[in-house]
Amino acid sequence: MPELPEVEALAAFLSERLVGRTVERVLPVAVSVLKTYDPPLTAVEGRAVTAVRRHGKFLDLVTDDGPHLVFHLARAGWLRWRDPLPGEPPRPGKGPLALRVRLTGGAGFDVTEAGTQKRLAAYCVREVAEVPGIARLGPDPLAPDFTPDAFAALLSGERRQLKGVLRDQSVIAGIGNAYSDEILHAARMSPFKLAASLTPQETAVLYEAVGATLRTALERARGHAAGELKAEKKSGLRVHGRTGQPCPVCGDTIREVSYSDSSLQYCPTCQTGGKPLADRRLSRLLK
Repeated sequence: MPELPEVEALAAFLSERLVGRTVERVLPVAVSVLKTYDPPLTAVEGRAVTAVRRHGKFLDLVTDDGPHLVFHLARAGWLRWRDPLPGEPPRPGKGPLALRVRLTGGAGFDVTEAGTQKRLAAYCVREVAEVPGIARLGPDPLAPDFTPDAFAALLSGERRQLKGVLRDQSVIAGIGNAYSDEILHAARMSPFKLAASLTPQETAVLYEAVGATLRTALERARGHAAGELKAEKKSGLRVHGRTGQPCPVCGDTIREVSYSDSSLQYCPTCQTGGKPLADRRLSRLLK
């Protein structure tokens, strides 16, 4: 899933190619992709793109004195820039293509989604706050007002595990499954630790890990073409997706906890005092 660093890099990539150019056609291909109907997609056609912005993990194409075209790439969505696009219109089918945006002159991009779970979403709205997922976003962790005190206030009274809190978009915008694993590894904290149990010193350590992890990932992603961002993200991860491999810090074997539709990875030595966490998939009750 593209998270804050990749979506920010995608926004920069698209800004260079879209701003000042006119949208000729927006062609939805998958029935499931479009989540709004008023205004219609045709409302952005014939309008120039004035900005491309990121809101959490949402991409926002702002048009000249008109509506916004907003995308959430979900778990398996991606964007492919093409110059030029094929001349023939896309046909609905079982392939990954979900939506096509054509610019005047023939260039544009395809929005695709792999797999059978169709969660990718496109919205055409007059104001970005009309997108439910954007309306309930928490603060952006790279914003100037995301201070240590603001972060501590977010965690205060949170009786949930740190992993869940970091992934909750209504608490902090933009962090997903991968970077929450990376942040907790950098902070040397268990994903099962309760947020409200953190001491002021631990909160400060976690705050620094959030900022450092996301900024490092953003620097790695910056300047890469859209088609290179997935591989760049994967190459920079230290624990997420690396079950069974040695921890790059201590050499211990990276472990996994699996859930019905996701999993987390962690290092026992760095994060849990050497003790494996309970893996629900195997009905373990280790602590």
